[in-house]
Amino acid sequence: MHTPPTPSPLSQDELKALVGRAALAHVVPGQVLGVGTGSTVNHFIDALASMRDAIPGAVSSSEASTQRLQALGIRVLDAQAVEGLSVYIDGADEIDGHGFMVKGGGAALTREKIVAAMAQRFVCIADESKLVQTLGAFPLPVEVIPMAAASLVRRFAQLGGQASLRLRNGEALVTDNGQHILDVRGLSITDPLAFEDQVSQWPGVVTVGVFAHQKANVCLLGTPAGVKTLTY
Repeated sequence: MHTPPTPSPLSQDELKALVGRAALAHVVPGQVLGVGTGSTVNHFIDALASMRDAIPGAVSSSEASTQRLQALGIRVLDAQAVEGLSVYIDGADEIDGHGFMVKGGGAALTREKIVAAMAQRFVCIADESKLVQTLGAFPLPVEVIPMAAASLVRRFAQLGGQASLRLRNGEALVTDNGQHILDVRGLSITDPLAFEDQVSQWPGVVTVGVFAHQKANVCLLGTPAGVKTLTY
């Protein structure tokens, strides 16, 4: 009896490409969309090139995504020139069963949160490794004004977190907004809405990487069995 060969499991990059293509179904022809940042979103941008004539353009959350969109002939619009967006499509570093997310691994969390707040719907695209029960295992990115960094490290310590300055080539990473990033380890974020509210009010915090007020409405999750759609 002939046994069919077992299909080899998809790599993480192949899973990202799968959900990137699946997200095209959520793009509304004739309407401006918001585009996030990161490796999974790069796959979506590449797929979006096939629809570039069907959309007026996109609002981008980072310089890197802007360059990729423009290189593919997709018009990038200034956020201030757009009243609203039909959909925002972005990845996540973690997403839980309620659609709450941790974002900012790519250091674009502030612009991501601004663009997400402009959109009617947030579609998260991720591979299944990003799905968690409780947020916090991934180091929480927090964009901060540099002069406040040391005092904010102490405040996170009071919550049981260990915050460290994100470095690039031995120097403090500077975001697209000219600020720094703290990555906070050791947190268990059981109430994302309350946590986002609390930390957002600390002087010197520009944006905390918990997306609870701007949570996902839909998550397209790449799994070995294909794309799983989670709705919140």
